[in-house]
Amino acid sequence: MTARTALLLPLLVGLAACAGDGTLKPLSSAETKTDDAALDGLETGHRLMETGEYEQALKAYLLAASERGIDVDVLSALGSANLRLGRLGQAEDLLRRAIREDETFAPAWNNLGVVLMEQGETGEARRVFQTAFALDSGESAEIRDNLKLAIAKTEITDYTGANETSNFELVRRGRGVYQLLSTP
Repeated sequence: MTARTALLLPLLVGLAACAGDGTLKPLSSAETKTDDAALDGLETGHRLMETGEYEQALKAYLLAASERGIDVDVLSALGSANLRLGRLGQAEDLLRRAIREDETFAPAWNNLGVVLMEQGETGEARRVFQTAFALDSGESAEIRDNLKLAIAKTEITDYTGANETSNFELVRRGRGVYQLLSTP
Protein backbone atom coordinates (compact mmCIF):
# COMPACT_ATOMS: atom_id res chain seq x y z
CA MET A 1 0.00 0.00 0.00
CA THR A 2 1.37 3.41 -0.91
CA ALA A 3 1.68 6.21 1.65
CA ARG A 4 -0.92 8.24 -0.23
CA THR A 5 -3.38 5.34 -0.17
CA ALA A 6 -2.75 4.82 3.55
CA LEU A 7 -3.58 8.48 4.20
CA LEU A 8 -6.73 8.51 2.07
CA LEU A 9 -8.10 5.13 3.12
CA PRO A 10 -9.73 6.22 6.42
CA LEU A 11 -11.40 9.14 4.64
CA LEU A 12 -12.67 6.93 1.81
CA VAL A 13 -13.96 4.30 4.24
CA GLY A 14 -15.75 7.01 6.21
CA LEU A 15 -17.33 8.47 3.09
CA ALA A 16 -18.37 5.05 1.86
CA ALA A 17 -20.02 4.33 5.21
CA CYS A 18 -22.19 7.45 5.10
CA ALA A 19 -25.77 7.02 4.01
CA GLY A 20 -27.47 9.60 1.84
CA ASP A 21 -29.05 11.20 4.92
CA GLY A 22 -25.71 11.67 6.69
CA THR A 23 -26.09 8.78 9.14
CA LEU A 24 -23.38 6.16 9.41
CA LYS A 25 -23.95 2.53 8.60
CA PRO A 26 -21.68 -0.15 10.03
CA LEU A 27 -19.37 -1.90 7.60
CA SER A 28 -18.73 -5.61 7.60
CA SER A 29 -15.20 -6.81 8.15
CA ALA A 30 -14.91 -7.58 4.42
CA GLU A 31 -15.57 -3.93 3.59
CA THR A 32 -12.97 -2.59 5.98
CA LYS A 33 -9.95 -4.53 4.76
CA THR A 34 -6.89 -2.38 4.42
CA ASP A 35 -4.60 -4.83 2.66
CA ASP A 36 -3.70 -4.66 -1.01
CA ALA A 37 -6.36 -7.23 -1.95
CA ALA A 38 -9.09 -4.79 -0.91
CA LEU A 39 -7.68 -2.20 -3.29
CA ASP A 40 -7.00 -4.58 -6.19
CA GLY A 41 -8.29 -3.28 -9.51
CA LEU A 42 -9.37 -6.77 -10.55
CA GLU A 43 -11.61 -7.23 -7.50
CA THR A 44 -12.97 -3.71 -7.93
CA GLY A 45 -13.74 -4.47 -11.55
CA HIS A 46 -15.55 -7.67 -10.59
CA ARG A 47 -17.73 -5.76 -8.15
CA LEU A 48 -18.50 -3.10 -10.76
CA MET A 49 -19.46 -5.81 -13.27
CA GLU A 50 -21.92 -7.24 -10.73
CA THR A 51 -23.60 -3.84 -10.46
CA GLY A 52 -23.77 -3.35 -14.22
CA GLU A 53 -21.16 -0.58 -14.39
CA TYR A 54 -19.24 -2.11 -17.27
CA GLU A 55 -17.37 0.99 -18.45
CA GLN A 56 -16.06 1.60 -14.92
CA ALA A 57 -15.21 -2.08 -14.57
CA LEU A 58 -13.18 -1.86 -17.77
CA LYS A 59 -11.22 1.04 -16.29
CA ALA A 60 -10.62 -0.93 -13.10
CA TYR A 61 -9.39 -3.91 -15.12
CA LEU A 62 -7.02 -1.66 -17.05
CA LEU A 63 -5.71 -0.38 -13.72
CA ALA A 64 -5.22 -3.98 -12.61
CA ALA A 65 -3.28 -4.65 -15.82
CA SER A 66 -0.97 -1.73 -15.07
CA GLU A 67 -0.46 -2.83 -11.47
CA ARG A 68 -0.09 -6.59 -11.80
CA GLY A 69 0.65 -7.08 -15.49
CA ILE A 70 -1.37 -8.78 -18.15
CA ASP A 71 -2.19 -12.32 -17.14
CA VAL A 72 -5.03 -14.72 -17.89
CA ASP A 73 -7.27 -13.22 -15.18
CA VAL A 74 -6.85 -9.68 -16.49
CA LEU A 75 -7.29 -10.70 -20.13
CA SER A 76 -10.42 -12.67 -19.31
CA ALA A 77 -11.82 -9.79 -17.24
CA LEU A 78 -11.11 -7.27 -20.00
CA GLY A 79 -12.79 -9.58 -22.49
CA SER A 80 -15.85 -9.94 -20.27
CA ALA A 81 -16.20 -6.18 -19.83
CA ASN A 82 -15.93 -5.64 -23.57
CA LEU A 83 -18.53 -8.35 -24.12
CA ARG A 84 -20.96 -6.57 -21.79
CA LEU A 85 -20.28 -3.30 -23.62
CA GLY A 86 -21.14 -4.95 -26.94
CA ARG A 87 -17.59 -4.75 -28.27
CA LEU A 88 -17.60 -8.31 -29.53
CA GLY A 89 -14.50 -8.12 -31.72
CA GLN A 90 -12.38 -6.75 -28.89
CA ALA A 91 -13.86 -9.25 -26.46
CA GLU A 92 -13.08 -12.14 -28.79
CA ASP A 93 -9.48 -11.03 -29.28
CA LEU A 94 -8.89 -10.63 -25.54
CA LEU A 95 -10.49 -13.94 -24.65
CA ARG A 96 -8.50 -15.80 -27.31
CA ARG A 97 -5.33 -14.21 -25.86
CA ALA A 98 -6.40 -15.38 -22.40
CA ILE A 99 -6.81 -18.92 -23.69
CA ARG A 100 -3.38 -18.83 -25.35
CA GLU A 101 -2.00 -17.68 -21.98
CA ASP A 102 -3.68 -20.55 -20.10
CA GLU A 103 -5.52 -23.23 -22.06
CA THR A 104 -7.02 -24.65 -18.86
CA PHE A 105 -8.86 -21.47 -17.74
CA ALA A 106 -12.52 -22.47 -18.08
CA PRO A 107 -14.02 -18.97 -17.54
CA ALA A 108 -12.17 -17.61 -20.59
CA TRP A 109 -13.42 -20.53 -22.69
CA ASN A 110 -16.97 -19.98 -21.47
CA ASN A 111 -16.90 -16.24 -22.16
CA LEU A 112 -15.43 -16.83 -25.62
CA GLY A 113 -18.35 -19.17 -26.25
CA VAL A 114 -20.77 -16.40 -25.28
CA VAL A 115 -19.06 -14.00 -27.71
CA LEU A 116 -19.25 -16.56 -30.49
CA MET A 117 -22.94 -17.19 -29.82
CA GLU A 118 -23.57 -13.44 -29.97
CA GLN A 119 -21.81 -13.37 -33.34
CA GLY A 120 -23.91 -16.25 -34.66
CA GLU A 121 -21.01 -18.72 -34.67
CA THR A 122 -23.01 -21.43 -32.95
CA GLY A 123 -20.95 -24.38 -34.20
CA GLU A 124 -17.67 -22.99 -32.90
CA ALA A 125 -19.40 -21.77 -29.74
CA ARG A 126 -20.61 -25.31 -29.09
CA ARG A 127 -17.07 -26.67 -29.35
CA VAL A 128 -15.78 -23.88 -27.09
CA PHE A 129 -18.48 -24.57 -24.47
CA GLN A 130 -17.64 -28.28 -24.62
CA THR A 131 -14.03 -27.41 -23.82
CA ALA A 132 -15.10 -25.15 -20.95
CA PHE A 133 -17.42 -27.87 -19.63
CA ALA A 134 -14.64 -30.47 -19.74
CA LEU A 135 -12.13 -28.17 -18.03
CA ASP A 136 -14.68 -27.31 -15.35
CA SER A 137 -15.57 -31.01 -14.89
CA GLY A 138 -19.21 -30.04 -15.41
CA GLU A 139 -19.42 -28.28 -12.03
CA SER A 140 -20.50 -24.82 -13.21
CA ALA A 141 -24.22 -24.51 -13.82
CA GLU A 142 -23.62 -21.51 -16.09
CA ILE A 143 -21.24 -23.41 -18.36
CA ARG A 144 -23.57 -26.40 -18.41
CA ASP A 145 -26.55 -24.19 -19.34
CA ASN A 146 -24.52 -22.41 -22.03
CA LEU A 147 -23.49 -25.74 -23.52
CA LYS A 148 -27.09 -26.97 -23.54
CA LEU A 149 -28.20 -23.80 -25.32
CA ALA A 150 -25.41 -24.07 -27.90
CA ILE A 151 -26.27 -27.71 -28.55
CA ALA A 152 -29.94 -26.84 -29.00
CA LYS A 153 -29.15 -23.96 -31.33
CA THR A 154 -26.77 -26.00 -33.47
CA GLU A 155 -29.35 -28.77 -33.80
CA ILE A 156 -31.98 -26.24 -34.81
CA THR A 157 -29.55 -24.57 -37.21
CA ASP A 158 -28.60 -27.92 -38.72
CA TYR A 159 -32.23 -28.77 -39.25
CA THR A 160 -33.33 -25.40 -40.64
CA GLY A 161 -30.06 -24.72 -42.40
CA ALA A 162 -30.95 -27.11 -45.22
CA ASN A 163 -34.12 -25.16 -45.87
CA GLU A 164 -32.61 -21.67 -45.77
CA THR A 165 -31.88 -21.75 -49.50
CA SER A 166 -35.56 -22.40 -50.23
CA ASN A 167 -38.09 -19.63 -49.77
CA PHE A 168 -41.43 -20.56 -48.32
CA GLU A 169 -44.57 -18.55 -47.96
CA LEU A 170 -47.53 -19.34 -45.75
CA VAL A 171 -50.74 -18.48 -47.62
CA ARG A 172 -54.22 -18.46 -46.14
CA ARG A 173 -56.63 -20.50 -48.32
CA GLY A 174 -59.81 -20.14 -46.33
CA ARG A 175 -61.05 -20.13 -42.80
CA GLY A 176 -58.38 -21.92 -40.77
CA VAL A 177 -56.77 -23.41 -43.87
CA TYR A 178 -53.19 -22.51 -44.70
CA GLN A 179 -50.90 -23.75 -47.41
CA LEU A 180 -47.13 -23.64 -47.44
CA LEU A 181 -45.89 -22.60 -50.89
CA SER A 182 -42.37 -22.72 -52.21
CA THR A 183 -41.28 -19.61 -54.09
CA PRO A 184 -38.33 -19.54 -56.48
